[in-house]
Amino acid sequence: QHINKIFFCTAIMTQLETSVACMMKVFDTYAGKEGKPDSLTKAEVKALLESELPGLLKNQEDLDKLFKELDFNGDGEVDFNEFMVLVASITCVCHGRPCKK
Repeated sequence: QHINKIFFCTAIMTQLETSVACMMKVFDTYAGKEGKPDSLTKAEVKALLESELPGLLKNQEDLDKLFKELDFNGDGEVDFNEFMVLVASITCVCHGRPCKK
């Protein structure tokens, strides 16, 4: 729904526009199945990571730690902004640059 409003104004999207649209689509695909429609529960985060980033989590302990670090406001769910921190951090690591908090 967000994607249509922002990016489909033009027929051809740039690489960055396509990437942003993909990130929004991935989030929207997993969000709201259990909890609020605009956030991810721990189970939804787990499903997303297992499907989209299968090499990231090794065990339940890793998931618990990651979820706690992502849930900045402590509401027990990961909203889109918190999800984007994960995506940005992974991107920085993959690019060889450490991220600053």
